[in-house]
Amino acid sequence: MVTASAQPLDEATLRRQLTDFYHLVVHLGWSEIIFNHISVRLPGPEHHYLMNPFGLLYEEITPENLIKVGIDGKLVEPSPYPGNPAGFALHGVIHANRPDVACVAHTHSNAVSAVAMKREGISHDNFYGAQLFGRVGYHDFEGITLYDDERGRMLESIGDKHVLVLRNHGIAVCERSIPATFMLLWTVQRAAEIQCMSGQAGGPDTILADSVRQRCADDALRLATSASFSDMVFDASVRRMRAEQASTGR
Repeated sequence: MVTASAQPLDEATLRRQLTDFYHLVVHLGWSEIIFNHISVRLPGPEHHYLMNPFGLLYEEITPENLIKVGIDGKLVEPSPYPGNPAGFALHGVIHANRPDVACVAHTHSNAVSAVAMKREGISHDNFYGAQLFGRVGYHDFEGITLYDDERGRMLESIGDKHVLVLRNHGIAVCERSIPATFMLLWTVQRAAEIQCMSGQAGGPDTILADSVRQRCADDALRLATSASFSDMVFDASVRRMRAEQASTGR
């Protein structure tokens, strides 16, 4: 069944979706043991968010053990699991200042981290990278994101964009819903994989005109923000994951 992300979702539904997102990240090989985070804003005026219990593997996350935090990453409801305010520094500043964003995801996959090392960052000359044209901000590496004073600089780096390349580090993506954020993360991951493989292939790349890149990005954004497109991508990915897990007895 396709869930229409245009409609407000209750906390129980968001907990199920966010759990599926975490499981997809580990299923697709993008997880980092217990590190990194995906967060989603809960409905209501309190500015509360769901995120992973610090210390659990992504495959151990359930709708019930997701923790509820404020924008400082501190628990707002009792839980046997700790919050991780340091890990929420990036998430908190985006959530607090971007009302258009409901979900933020941060990963360190091999391909993404390799591209984050490159001075030119994400290439917009492959099919996936062209879809990101004009949507990417860059933030210079300052070490592990532990300090409050970096929050303002990260916010300035992302501006009104939906992808933030953390140079020498990894990636953060944010969108209006969990399915839309997953789809954007998948697109960034594919762009990075193709870019890495293209670099290994040798020979000059075919460079796209900015007009072509912009048209591709506009079309991709229009699809992603339609009523059901990102939901279909997310739901199909969850179905495939569950089918593969069932076939292997996991």
